[in-house]
Amino acid sequence: MGSVNTLPYWQVNVPESERTEECPEFLRALSAKDVGIIGTPDAAYQAATWAEVQGIVAENRLGAFRRVPSDLRRYLEHTWALKRDYGSVMDFVLTRRLRWDAPVTPRGAPFELDDDVKILWNDWPYGIDTRIVHLVVWTKFELAEDPVTTDLTDEARAAIDGYVQKTFGSRVPRDRYIWFKNWRSLKSVQAVEHFHVMLFDPDPKFIDEITNGDVPSCRKV
Repeated sequence: MGSVNTLPYWQVNVPESERTEECPEFLRALSAKDVGIIGTPDAAYQAATWAEVQGIVAENRLGAFRRVPSDLRRYLEHTWALKRDYGSVMDFVLTRRLRWDAPVTPRGAPFELDDDVKILWNDWPYGIDTRIVHLVVWTKFELAEDPVTTDLTDEARAAIDGYVQKTFGSRVPRDRYIWFKNWRSLKSVQAVEHFHVMLFDPDPKFIDEITNGDVPSCRKV
């Protein structure tokens, strides 16, 4: 038998009895980055610590976030199935996760009304310390970006800061939560506005309350 390093990338982290000679359709045409991750044994992966996560966000190196190799495989299979069954990931998110009608239209100004915002678990979190809770804040309103840099405008950043401090800061120490908004090129769902919040070792009851008992897809499939 050859070593794991001689296996095709799509066979890594797969029990020998379940390996396929041909690459599954959902693992074809991947980026070099994803091929490298999928082809890495889970045992060789090191989860990011809270300090490392804080550093990635502070330095805006969002592309440095990775999923555990076997989790990335499951994520890619899941999103492939969603596109097949729902037409797009966006349609699944709208109809099954957010339960919002299209077109998505806010009733009030940014962060003015609770029903223009929904907080859910990230369905497929990154490979980080398991004590870190990764949430996504979905909004019916746009979060303004600079047309040149595509980064958030100062006004939008200040509005998110205020919302995050009000919503999470009252229950979690300031050094135990951070937020970020993915670059447009990194978004898996482009058409529905959202940003991410990560919390280190929060009270599970608070998370259950803030997400209204949400369960991420990674725990369902």
